[in-house]
Amino acid sequence: MTVAVVGGGWAGIACALELAEAGRAVTLYEAAKQLGGRARGLDWNGIRIDNGQHLMIGAYAETLRLLRHLGTDPLLERRRLDLRVPGFRLALPKLPAPLHLASGLLLARGLGLADKLAAARFMQALKASRFRLSEDTTAAEWLARYRQPPALIDKLWAPICIAALNTPVEAASAQVFCNVLRDSLAGSRADSDLVMNRADLGRLVGDAVLARLGPRVRLGEKITRITRCATGLHLAGPEQESEQVVLAVHPGRLPALLGGLPEMAGIADAVAGYAWQPILTLWLRFAAPPVFPFPMLGLGDGHAPWAFERNDLAPGLVAIVMSADGPHLRQPAAQLRDAYLALLAHALGTLPELLDWKTITEKRATWSCTPNLARPDNATPVPGLYLAGDYTAGDYPATLEGAARSGVKCARLILRNP
Repeated sequence: MTVAVVGGGWAGIACALELAEAGRAVTLYEAAKQLGGRARGLDWNGIRIDNGQHLMIGAYAETLRLLRHLGTDPLLERRRLDLRVPGFRLALPKLPAPLHLASGLLLARGLGLADKLAAARFMQALKASRFRLSEDTTAAEWLARYRQPPALIDKLWAPICIAALNTPVEAASAQVFCNVLRDSLAGSRADSDLVMNRADLGRLVGDAVLARLGPRVRLGEKITRITRCATGLHLAGPEQESEQVVLAVHPGRLPALLGGLPEMAGIADAVAGYAWQPILTLWLRFAAPPVFPFPMLGLGDGHAPWAFERNDLAPGLVAIVMSADGPHLRQPAAQLRDAYLALLAHALGTLPELLDWKTITEKRATWSCTPNLARPDNATPVPGLYLAGDYTAGDYPATLEGAARSGVKCARLILRNP
């Protein structure tokens, strides 16, 4: 059986590797000149940086398995959860679950006793319900239902929600947020660890995949349409045929790709109705490394940016990330830079001389993770055609883990149903 995987993001990569290791004749097509999709490396004045700062946690089982498989997991730095924002800190000690969370909440700085007890009762109630809601709603309504104090929401729940779902609590799916809490704070102690890449994403994934799959990766080949043919499915663009096809492209491309398959009209229409959320990253290069007390720092409450120390890429390199839509996207770039520099200086003290800076905005970085969003299955009504991507049916929001899980699931469906 020949399998074509269309799209070289993390879902397509995970799928192609799983199939190749099982001995399938697989070809990975990517329209761009590099792999990685929405989590890729790029060049900035001779420095390899990422298109955005991505963060993993210890619960990302498929993502971490993928990196172990590629042999790049030594390029990761694993730290116990330590959330620091102005006036608040939650650090989880090296204790077995659930003692790590109970101790962390008890010792959290910046929360009153009533806030800590409210958080503990909330997590206990979620555990008792097996982390399943009777009906989905917004995270804000859900937190209000459990009487979570405003200070607790601003300092803890809102930052976690927007970092994981890239959607503000006022609009985010409570069930998906609940899934994230289940696998992070309520998981094992190791599940809650922060895992940071200490090399650019190109080196972490793209280069390693090219070395592993070699000529089976076809860069710069854009598929424009999928239609039926005598031997299975035809890929317009490279004009190739394949018995099975996995579409692992950005979901915004699905309507154009599937126009020749009437059975896919419902899926294409549903995905076309998705709303999108951006992610803005400001890269700063200083003459000397600013001193971070921890590699990741929140610069404010709620919907505020996070700063990451990235000396692994170049000395003095810092990434500041702002998730989701907001007025920051309408500020002039230099004004935004100055505002974020002021926040960083407030957190760290006097900063070294700024040598260079760059903003990168992924306008459609993630789909808006709203309540009851219809997400398509991996298998489709067209025999031999599958969908892979973080938007497909699953527990997770638009994350690296959601993409990796989807790609592996597609590969296993194919291997079980030849």
